[in-house]
Amino acid sequence: MRRIEILAFENAQLLDITGPLQVFTSANETASNNGLPQPYEAVAVAAGTQTKTSAGLVLLTEPLGDTSGSLDTLLIAGGWGVNKACEDMELVEWIRRRSASARRTASVCSGAFLLAEAKLLDGRRAATHWNRIEEFSKRFPRVRLEPDPIFVQDGQIWSSAGVTAGIDLALALVEADLGRKLALSVARELVVFLKRPGGQAQFSSALRLQQSDERFDRLHAWIMDNLRADLSLPALAEQANMSARSFSRHYVKGTGRTPARAVEEIRIEAARRLLEEGLTVHQARTRCGFASEETMRRNFMRKFGTTPQAFRDHFG
Repeated sequence: MRRIEILAFENAQLLDITGPLQVFTSANETASNNGLPQPYEAVAVAAGTQTKTSAGLVLLTEPLGDTSGSLDTLLIAGGWGVNKACEDMELVEWIRRRSASARRTASVCSGAFLLAEAKLLDGRRAATHWNRIEEFSKRFPRVRLEPDPIFVQDGQIWSSAGVTAGIDLALALVEADLGRKLALSVARELVVFLKRPGGQAQFSSALRLQQSDERFDRLHAWIMDNLRADLSLPALAEQANMSARSFSRHYVKGTGRTPARAVEEIRIEAARRLLEEGLTVHQARTRCGFASEETMRRNFMRKFGTTPQAFRDHFG
């Protein structure tokens, strides 16, 4: 069995611990249901036998063990207690030594701070919670922090964005170990809406737009339901019951982007989801209302740095 140790500390984020733990537990259950041996022994470890999370729930944890023992995966949780944890030099040294005994090391959310404090991310690509990107970059300039991805793999070191992204990371680890089919079975068991690839942005375009001027919430919902319709400026202004000139001015002020840019973002994100579900490039282009496959390809290259076909081949 692959032993996985999930490091907790006082005021760690509860879901950073329990989310990945449930993924590995569900992988064991899925394997058993298919007549296979259970692949994981996943445990929560901490400096003591009880650890209080930031949610107020106290977890029973195994005490930190010998750093030289065999270990498959060391996973570091995040949370607001991470700053104090970074000041605990004994804990930081334990992480550094334990990581050296592990096949791979990973962090969830601001757990990346502990990995960086242990000098495990120097010169590497990494991800962390969007709300702590500026702080992390100033504190650890030698880390090549990437602000958008849900999770990043650089060699044997993995790191993820905030909270629920730890589930995405754990599913990716299961896929790397046991294959895509079993990982998808685990995702379905957990009723995860979509098994997301690491390169996907932490925020969907729809969520980013919802954080802007609420006057346009209904318009954004209409756009997502009508991607094949006429989404020109006059058509959008009509839906918003405004003149084209007034709509354009208020929209840019309220959302920070032009209507055309917003439509492009929503369409390209919808196309990405369809390609992940296995639709062809032509089917995705048609459903999302792109004028041509070349237009979709250019937008896809600008957003994801790859072609729609290459993306589908890898993630579909």
